[in-house]
Amino acid sequence: MHRQFRFGVGLNRVRSAADLADTARRLEGYGFDVLHVPDHLGAPAPFPVLVAAAAATSTIRLGTYVLNACFYKPALLARDIADTDLLSDGRLEVGLGAGYVRAEFEAAELPFPAAGRRVDYLEHVTSYLATHQPGVPILIAGNGDRLLSVAARHAGIVGLTGARVRDAEDPLAERVGFVRAAAGDRFDTLEFNLAITAVPTGPSGIPDLSLTRRFAPASSDEQLLASPAVLSGSVRDMADALRELRSRYGISYFTVQQQHARAFAEVIAALR
Repeated sequence: MHRQFRFGVGLNRVRSAADLADTARRLEGYGFDVLHVPDHLGAPAPFPVLVAAAAATSTIRLGTYVLNACFYKPALLARDIADTDLLSDGRLEVGLGAGYVRAEFEAAELPFPAAGRRVDYLEHVTSYLATHQPGVPILIAGNGDRLLSVAARHAGIVGLTGARVRDAEDPLAERVGFVRAAAGDRFDTLEFNLAITAVPTGPSGIPDLSLTRRFAPASSDEQLLASPAVLSGSVRDMADALRELRSRYGISYFTVQQQHARAFAEVIAALR
């Protein structure tokens, strides 16, 4: 029995309070289930934006995709989460990651720990939130073994990146299998999310690969187009691709970028 599809959209710019309210209502009208805000310096501040979006909407859930756990002390983060969840009438979902941009740590005047220490701190924050805010769903997103082990043990939603895995013929199958082994009896309760980085927005059916290429600069166009994080072709083609990802890997929750929202709304309609 497959999970129902869910669709998220990442909000990457805020021009004014009125523009944010209009955008949030439009995305809700397109059929998106979750409005996500990232956590990068230079991007919108997650919690104020989510509270404002909540005030302008009634059904769309609100999420972080994803908070850099190393930027926060657990008790202070739990306070922001509690009030954001309250002000959104219980619509908050918290996405967490370990952080990876050294320049952002330096700009925030924070040390940039080794990857293992960042993942350890992510686990510490996640455990604290699970204890103090147990009603708020937690997503952990990433690709490495240690991070996915934390997600398998502590999160309700596991975010996959679609990145290549060395020596794996089918990287997504390998990563889902890794989570299955790490989660044990929890596996059947987990929801899997995939970040979609390219969607065609015109009649050609060919997506803009510039965002995808930022994460795989050495890959050819053909390799990028073959990535599960890239959609191409007609609305029917894209809908079929998402059905196949759900059937083959159990991924039922997909997140696209704000610039893809209008075009992707047709895919949402085709799947419902």
